[in-house]
Amino acid sequence: MKEIKNRTVLLTGATGGIGPHLASRLHVEGASLVLSGRNGAELERMVTTLAPARVIVADLSRPEEVERLAAEAGVVDVLIANAAVPASGELVSFSVEEIDRALNVNLRSAMVLVNLLLPGMLSRGTGHIVLMASIQGKMPAALVSVYNATKFGLRGFGLALGQELRHSGVGVSVINPTYVRDAGMWAETGITPHPLAGQVTPDQVAEAVVRAIKQNRPEVDVAPLGTRLAAAMPRLVAPMARRLGATAFPPAAVERQLAKR
Repeated sequence: MKEIKNRTVLLTGATGGIGPHLASRLHVEGASLVLSGRNGAELERMVTTLAPARVIVADLSRPEEVERLAAEAGVVDVLIANAAVPASGELVSFSVEEIDRALNVNLRSAMVLVNLLLPGMLSRGTGHIVLMASIQGKMPAALVSVYNATKFGLRGFGLALGQELRHSGVGVSVINPTYVRDAGMWAETGITPHPLAGQVTPDQVAEAVVRAIKQNRPEVDVAPLGTRLAAAMPRLVAPMARRLGATAFPPAAVERQLAKR
């Protein structure tokens, strides 16, 4: 899809983390935005500068809300599945409900939205799906098994779906940012990511999303060169990361407070 101008773009997770940056960048491109999130007041505030955007309040941890979102969004040319909740900590520290929430928001909601919106794209012979995965969809690490599972799953889904939709006119892009500074949980907690992980800006991620749509790129890693190389050989990097001893993950209690916002 070479042009985003006048295309209807559904952006989930619009109010948190890099969501507002994605919305602003897409607005500059002339997209007609449908913004979704749990914070209705913040969504309404955003549309004052992004008109003629629409808002749909939805909690994607609830399956029925995902289906309602797809129905209310109507005709969608571009889906950007950006909604996610943090999920770090030892596996035994999670309740079943917390595991379900991470799976529902980070993985299931994206798959269901694609399932419901894809037939319309196929019938029109055009469209694009952007799945906001993570560099941790390539690099397994201790204390993040649940989050790893959701992002590995989302990345695998996107890459396989892209193969399935070849020559259909509908593109699929998987975006893998490393830790994003100035937005999201890292900025809010003040915790420094692992020295091997590197950091990027929200604007770098937003630019990567626009480039992926326009160039129909199947996968984009948004990370410093060293991080991209590490992601290509995770088995070799893991022992080095353990020796460095730094943690890239905030305490589970902090993450879970952020997830409730």
